[in-house]
Amino acid sequence: MKYKGYEASVEFDAEAEIFHGEVINIRDVITFQGSSVDELKQAFSDSVDDYLNFCRERGEEADKPFSGKFMVRIDPDLHKKIVFLAKKEGQSLNSLVEKSLRLYAS
Repeated sequence: MKYKGYEASVEFDAEAEIFHGEVINIRDVITFQGSSVDELKQAFSDSVDDYLNFCRERGEEADKPFSGKFMVRIDPDLHKKIVFLAKKEGQSLNSLVEKSLRLYAS
């Protein structure tokens, strides 16, 4: 599920007969639940809106969904090797690293 750039994962608890979800693309914790799909969708959007309003009222910046950018520090020799490898394969360093991370994460 997606709402205002926030994404959620949802599970069904058969014992309690309820859906529950959590926003997954931020560090802060936003949860919600509902007994039907419509109720779940409404609870999700309400929870995100409540979170954004809460942050605004406190004068804090809301945690934003992941941008896809992150800084990684690695050994300089490894850096040199992967830059060379990327050039040799005709791709950017970012493409090579993303490809490698996708393989690792699958």
